[in-house]
Parts: sequence; structure tokens; C-alpha cells
Amino acid sequence: VHGSAPKYAGQNVANPIGAILSAALMLETVVWTAEAARMEGAVPDAVTAAQVTKDVGGTLGTGETGDWIAARIRQERRAA
Repeated sequence: VHGSAPKYAGQNVANPIGAILSAALMLETVVWTAEAARMEGAVPDAVTAAQVTKDVGGTLGTGETGDWIAARIRQERRAA
């Protein structure tokens, strides 16, 4: 994804989207395509809804962004 960014450790400001999309790519690689698609779809939903970290135009921290995306993935899974 990228470096570890130790200067941001414990500050709840790092953007988790790269890690989330990397996990989706891993799922695609092991042919869990539906699961990967839900993850990939949740990210632009988060950006559009401004449920992201400050660097992407939101106001959330790392954990809150991850929680929002995880909730969106669960919502999509239930709808499927």
C-alpha cells in the first residue's frame, strides 16, 4: 500500500482506503469476486458521502472511515 508513516501512528488521521482496496485486490486474486466488488463499491460511496479522512475531503479519522466502509459492505452483503 505505502510506507508505515510512523509520524502519524496513534493520531487517527491516516487514510485507510489504500489498505481496503489492496484487500479487495487480494480477494479478487483468490476469486472472491463478489466480496471484492462490494469492497471496491463501498469506497466511492464513502468518498461521495464525505465519510472519509480529511485528505479526501471528509472529517472522519482512520477508524471512523474504516467503520463506515465496513458498515456499507455489510449493508451491500445483506442486500445481495
